Amino acid sequence: MSDLLWPGDHRAGDLFTDAAIRDAMLRVESAWSRALVEHGVAPADALVSVDQLGSAAADLDLDQLSAEAEAGGNPVIPLISALRKGLSPIAASWLHRGMTSQDVVDAALVLESRRAFARITAELLTQIDVLSDLADTHRETPQIARTLTQQAVPSTFGMKVAHWLDGVLDAYDETSGLQFPAQFGGAAGTLSALVELAAAQANSQGTALAVTRSAAHFLDLDAASPWHVVRTPFTRFAAAATTATSSWSHIANDVLTLSRSEIGEVTEGAGGGSSTMPHKANPVLSVLIRRAALTAPALASTLQLASADAVDERTPGSWHAEWATLRILLRRSVVAASQTTDLVRNLNVHADAMAFNLSAAGTAVLSEQRSMAELAGHEPSGETVGVAPLLVDATLRRAQELTRTRLAERPR
Repeated sequence: MSDLLWPGDHRAGDLFTDAAIRDAMLRVESAWSRALVEHGVAPADALVSVDQLGSAAADLDLDQLSAEAEAGGNPVIPLISALRKGLSPIAASWLHRGMTSQDVVDAALVLESRRAFARITAELLTQIDVLSDLADTHRETPQIARTLTQQAVPSTFGMKVAHWLDGVLDAYDETSGLQFPAQFGGAAGTLSALVELAAAQANSQGTALAVTRSAAHFLDLDAASPWHVVRTPFTRFAAAATTATSSWSHIANDVLTLSRSEIGEVTEGAGGGSSTMPHKANPVLSVLIRRAALTAPALASTLQLASADAVDERTPGSWHAEWATLRILLRRSVVAASQTTDLVRNLNVHADAMAFNLSAAGTAVLSEQRSMAELAGHEPSGETVGVAPLLVDATLRRAQELTRTRLAERPR
């Protein structure tokens, strides 16, 4: 998937591409087929594997499928029609039975979302390690703090990095806590068709629910009641992605400020060039990360609006608006995650420039300390950075606790 207008999009690889969505839909159909057979709803000859469906879809033109999707408003209808032509009569007759198009689209999007968040969470963990080392190294490296763009009081660069790290840890808490629920509800969320298919069994309703649990298990998704008009899974994905991009943008914004020519306290490891000014080394990664964070909230709001617009048992238009929105948001988040890892891993820290800028600020940045000392009736102490090193330590302990928890949970 290429995107000339979103430099770096290649970092997301095949996530949410048309081919990936098609393959995810094939996995959903195969898992459903397997569940039907396992619980005796469909005959053994009806079983179709992912490979069989892949073979049936081998000659399927995605451009044609996209064009044909317009007639029914979603890609599942033409996909099923095409697949049935490549299967045995029994397998073709049982394919997709008991499901509806929304089940397949939603479950496929959840599968792709899980892949995206696996990438994002892995990048966050790497960032936590890198930022922990950086904060520890510069725990007491003096730097002037800036508030509302102006020089404020002395601080440390380790304190700034600890703030970055806290944001990344918050983002990790959200992404690692996400659930990825399967969607199986049938035409109106009641599984009525599946109950009818299982009518010969003593407990057709129990069998229907068992089929949905098995299908979710085969996809390694969380079993859940139908959420076809309760769009919380997608709004939670959007919220987690937005929290993550905001944490990365905080880092990028500080790098953009501190790497200004007149400040020069940090620089990117590999600054970008200019088409007309050879002397420039632009902080391109920071620019691109900030770009993602500026566009993420609008995409997330579209998913929130779609959720708020839920009506009846399938929402017209709002459900359809989710698909491309989720794709764009999560692809861009994966890209920004990768770019942020590169940014912090290769960041150049210029402690000498930090010391020079602090010294050049003169005694004005100590005015708060002097006024507090005067109020307390003593001479100013030598402690100019408050408890910054202790706060850095507190954030590092939080990161270390996460590491210990992950190690304890690792299979032995």
